[in-house]
Amino acid sequence: MSSFGRDDRSVLSVWWWTVDRWTMLALTLLLLIGAVLTLAASPAVAERIGLESFHFVRHQLLFMPLALALMIGVSLLSPLGVRRLAATGFLFGLLLLAVTLIAGTEVKGATRWIGLLGGLSLQPSEFVKPVFAVVIAWMFSEQRKRAGFPGNAVAIALLVVVAGLVAMQPDFGMAMTITVVWLIQFFLAGLPLAWVALILGLGVGAAVLAYAVMPHVTSRIDRFLDPSAGDSYQIERSIDAFNHGGLIGVGPGDGVVKEILPDAHTDFIFAVAGEEFGLLLCLFMVGLFGFIVLRGLTRVLAETNLFVLLAVSGILAQFGLQALINMGVTLNLLPAKGMTLPFVSYGGSSLLAVALGMGMVLALTRRRPGEGSGR
Repeated sequence: MSSFGRDDRSVLSVWWWTVDRWTMLALTLLLLIGAVLTLAASPAVAERIGLESFHFVRHQLLFMPLALALMIGVSLLSPLGVRRLAATGFLFGLLLLAVTLIAGTEVKGATRWIGLLGGLSLQPSEFVKPVFAVVIAWMFSEQRKRAGFPGNAVAIALLVVVAGLVAMQPDFGMAMTITVVWLIQFFLAGLPLAWVALILGLGVGAAVLAYAVMPHVTSRIDRFLDPSAGDSYQIERSIDAFNHGGLIGVGPGDGVVKEILPDAHTDFIFAVAGEEFGLLLCLFMVGLFGFIVLRGLTRVLAETNLFVLLAVSGILAQFGLQALINMGVTLNLLPAKGMTLPFVSYGGSSLLAVALGMGMVLALTRRRPGEGSGR
């Protein structure tokens, strides 16, 4: 692709010279690290539950090129194309969220998945997250652009619907993540401080209510505050993995904690990285996540299109917050929450959904001289 000349006006050439190639490189590195860690962590899990050793590896390697193709394909879109894609995806995603509550597959007490052919499954909430951030950015920006347009009211109503459907699965952690990102976007759009105080108060109230009436939330917070209050097996094994790995790790494939860590290939894959590759790889991964978020934000600092600013900020906030929560839980710095590490953990839905979101970020942060409206 680097052989494309700047005078070449083909679609791919224009894309190559306008897309943020540094962010693409960082995302590709995360994807490659995810492939290596899946290869290291998943065979032990597969054998433990009676599957063929490379069952999860094959599934993940099947989805990785699809994710890369999806990310590049979406990054070719214009801001208007991104908005149309997000609006269509959001309506379809809402329908699937409702279907999940009725006909979803229950896993570990939660109904978050829809079974597909061939033993595959789909988690609609993963795909709703990035498109919801774009739709909300659209509503907030239209409120500022068009007098009388009820963008804020529509955004509030959509938040209630989406967070409510996700919380009913139940997935209170994801509902809170969606709400926090929504609040960040609202704040950037010019939310009055009085509203900030009101919404923060409502958020604290919702957290207290969830702790009081939702047993799984109560259990997770109690175990975080007092490990002896319940089963903290995975957290304890995760900490053992980091202690065992030290600075440079015990070597690829030589980790032992993954043999007894139930979610080593998904929610606790960062612990496998810590044991087999040590602190150095973990810090490199943290640096990659931080670089992607900060790089994207710097690309829109001078953006005059409010929609682009809010959409990119929202998706990057989701990406960074998800990574922060996953790594924080793995290190016992946050209460337990089943959340994958973007582009690294095993899971087709998570991988494709993150690719969709980051493809939209790449599309919206492309350099477009003379396109001030973003339409």
